[in-house]
Amino acid sequence: MAGNNGGPWGSGGGNRGGGNDNRGGGDDRQRGGNRGPEGGQIPEIEDLMKKGQEQLRVLMGGKGGSGGGTGGGAGGDGGGISKGMLALGAIAGVVLWGMASFYTVKPEERSVELFLGEFSSIGNPGLNFAPWPLVTAEVVPVTTERTEAIGTGRNGSDSGLMLTGDENVVDIDFQVVWNISDPARFLFNLADPNLTISAVSESAMREIVAQSKLAPILNRDREAIADRLGDLIQDTLDSYDAGVNIVRVNFDKADPPADVIASFRDVQAAEQERDQVQNQADAYANQVLAQARGEAAQVLEQAEGYRAQVVNSAEGEASRFSAVLEEYLKAPDVTRKRLYLETMERVLGDVDKIILDDLGGEGGGQGVLPYLPLNELRRNSNGGN
Repeated sequence: MAGNNGGPWGSGGGNRGGGNDNRGGGDDRQRGGNRGPEGGQIPEIEDLMKKGQEQLRVLMGGKGGSGGGTGGGAGGDGGGISKGMLALGAIAGVVLWGMASFYTVKPEERSVELFLGEFSSIGNPGLNFAPWPLVTAEVVPVTTERTEAIGTGRNGSDSGLMLTGDENVVDIDFQVVWNISDPARFLFNLADPNLTISAVSESAMREIVAQSKLAPILNRDREAIADRLGDLIQDTLDSYDAGVNIVRVNFDKADPPADVIASFRDVQAAEQERDQVQNQADAYANQVLAQARGEAAQVLEQAEGYRAQVVNSAEGEASRFSAVLEEYLKAPDVTRKRLYLETMERVLGDVDKIILDDLGGEGGGQGVLPYLPLNELRRNSNGGN
């Protein structure tokens, strides 16, 4: 029993046990080095980090160790950062800082530079420098035209329905075209530029429409309303220091509401027909009245002319009679004879006559030969022609 205990199995077992104990201790120490709770960094992770550093040195132009001895010999240099890496990092930092500090502004843009969050200056087109992070810049397009559309037909709301001064409802669609005049004011004074301009435009249009009647809005005053609207919007935004410039206002549509547009058109057609008939009646009345006034004036002028003629003729006859009477009183016989001769001249002046002197006494005139009545023949021939 004792021999067996001290035989090969016994001694071998003891040696192997000791050997196993030694190896077991060594394995325990090795495993303790790998995962011991008191150990700092896991060797596998260190190996990965060293490999990463070696690869980084290779990429940076250095030399990486290939063997364990070489790696161990270069361990002092591999664990640190070389001067080349520091210089390269500094250059990369400077490049990144320059890229963050230099910026370009296009001709249609302006930049607003902020020093520690406060307004500093306005950047002009071209290359500008804003040392980051102390100075930051925001580029704003200033000449780009932007449009705010207001009306029922555009956004589906009732923003285009407005009440006129004569208590009618009109549906208006219009556009406000604007750009930026002052980038700093635009950025700092307007929280929502689109909403602000839209609200101001709608309010200004409602104010103008409330002071106007429906018919001029629908017909002839659109251009005047658009001009007045642009001025009113600009004045309001200037009072806000908005930094916005109103370029123009496009007055697209002004119609009655869609629910009553058919009836409204019927009413408009009836009013136009009424105006047409009334204008025709006024034209006929003016024509007849003017004609009657003209005829009355003509009759009056004729009467005045006849009156003047009769009066003047009577006055002339009276003057003539007075003159003849005065001469008659001076020489009655001469005057009487002259009156007789003048009377006979008037009576016989247009009569065809032949006067025969009383020659030969009572038988005078019998010696006159008959003659052809040339005067009668001539008168008949002229009458026939």
